[in-house]
Amino acid sequence: MHILVVEDEPKAARHLERGLRAASFEVQTCASAEQGLVACASHPFDALVLDVMLPGMSGLDMVHQLRSLGVATPVLFLSAKDATEDRIKGLNEGGDDYLVKPYSLPEVVARLRALLRRGSQTGNMQRVEIADLVWEPASRRISRMGKRIDLTPKEYALATLLLNHQGEVVSRNQIIQAVWGLSTTVEGNSVDVQVLRLRKKLDDPFETKLIRTLRGVGIVLEAPGA
Repeated sequence: MHILVVEDEPKAARHLERGLRAASFEVQTCASAEQGLVACASHPFDALVLDVMLPGMSGLDMVHQLRSLGVATPVLFLSAKDATEDRIKGLNEGGDDYLVKPYSLPEVVARLRALLRRGSQTGNMQRVEIADLVWEPASRRISRMGKRIDLTPKEYALATLLLNHQGEVVSRNQIIQAVWGLSTTVEGNSVDVQVLRLRKKLDDPFETKLIRTLRGVGIVLEAPGA
């Protein structure tokens, strides 16, 4: 099982890494939410262990962004905040469990194993098919007519947003939140450029067009005639 730990305090990160490795987990560590998002974009993890209070983007914002992209990886939050409202906020933002510091490593391991058991009962999301497009979330693979489409992290983030809302109009604000993050200011025609880049790879080379722009409203991905 491959675990991503996002913890900005080096001593705590080393402590978690050693303990999880001793429990037979494979572990990758990051010191910020931004680094964690890059790691998640390049490799599928079985579970995430996130500090809530991180420099820059918080652990809550990181999970909110992952969930908006359709990433369902189980998340265990670690936090010094022990108020009931803090725990509720963590769960409402997409966390699956919330453990207050100081914690014991055996409890971290036990809670992770419980999350992994829970996830294995539902299994990974099955492949999604829309016309000749196939999306396999577990392997982060998108293909059309059997040909894999190679996408950048931003392009993949936009594609998964549209796929998770297939048949629904996705607004510019939703795109900004999913592709650039909650606290990012996106200027000019950045959204239009990103949609154009995705369309060139995902739509233009193929006869069947799946992405439509509704002027002044947003964009939608759906099979023709849907």
